[in-house]
Amino acid sequence: MKTLVSFLSLVFVILSGCANDPAPAVEEGPPQWVSYAGHDGPGAGKSIVLVSGDEEYRSEEALPQLAKILAHRHGFNTTVLFAQDPAHPGIIDPNYTNNIPGLDALDAADLMVLFTRFRDLPDAQMTHFENYFNAGKPVVALRTATHAFQIEDSSSAWAHWGNQFNDDTSPWNGGFGRFVLGEKWYTHHGHHKQQSTLGLIAPEATDHPINNGIADGDIWGSTDVYGVRLPMPEGTMPLVLGQVINRAGEYDEEDLFFGMRPTDTEVAMVNPAARSEYNPNDPIMPIAWTKPYQLPEGAPGMAFTSTIGSSSDMVNDGVRRLLVNAVYHMLDMDVPAEADVAVVGEFNPSQYSFQSDEYWETKDLKIEALLSHEGDH
Repeated sequence: MKTLVSFLSLVFVILSGCANDPAPAVEEGPPQWVSYAGHDGPGAGKSIVLVSGDEEYRSEEALPQLAKILAHRHGFNTTVLFAQDPAHPGIIDPNYTNNIPGLDALDAADLMVLFTRFRDLPDAQMTHFENYFNAGKPVVALRTATHAFQIEDSSSAWAHWGNQFNDDTSPWNGGFGRFVLGEKWYTHHGHHKQQSTLGLIAPEATDHPINNGIADGDIWGSTDVYGVRLPMPEGTMPLVLGQVINRAGEYDEEDLFFGMRPTDTEVAMVNPAARSEYNPNDPIMPIAWTKPYQLPEGAPGMAFTSTIGSSSDMVNDGVRRLLVNAVYHMLDMDVPAEADVAVVGEFNPSQYSFQSDEYWETKDLKIEALLSHEGDH
């Protein structure tokens, strides 16, 4: 009985956090989000909401690990939200694009970390995003957040948030990604699953706080470089450039990195998957940048975007340090000279890839399973 009481108390603490935690009110039934109360650290009293929901790059794995690092190593209160089919609450389903419970947590958040892909959410949920950005609050956007929304109904009041929105007369031309972050989904600049990304510090950003503790080559990921249209919108500041690197070994569809390795050194001169021949390193594309934003009826705010950041990318210390540094900077806090980015507990990410509905049904990934790792160090 004492063991049961202790376990239930731990779950309550995790879900409740502290007085400043923006976690949504606990509902009956299985947990639909997870919150980690901040330990000692500079982030004490500040709350971060991390919104997952993508079908390919395993945001449901990346964001809980990032949330634990921010809570355990830096003191922030963190809450992670997940895509779920309303018919199966408490079970993560990245393929279900129409529901992310708990978005009311954004109302009290100091910072949002956004990692969604082509979501088409109901009005009540989209309103929390609108209110957040109208307030001019900061956002750290990862990988597919450049195409965070895809509104299927062109007559919807939210159509302009969608990646497909096209209206040269509107500031929203290009949707949320282009207007707020600086770019929408455009193209794979490198060869998907064949060419990796090596981070080089942008020449104008060698002294930028977000790059504290990061040198050329420290950032590496097996996810390929996304293309962006240059020049980027006014006010955009590139921080890290993505050098496209050829795979030295054999392609391995079972390997976490598909046969690519951080030790690969051959700079790519061509993308063999491209419809027309081009050199993916001429020009070299930004993979991390900051950009000011302001919705038409909102306050000015600031966005940080990184197109590297899948769960497998987060095996890399440099990727984790980039994201932790960005959190500090976007909250107007002093960025550590070399932030502690050690993983918390076990972290065994999956390959990035699309999976079938049957796969997720069989996997039965319960959010409550994440609660047992709160005490990891």
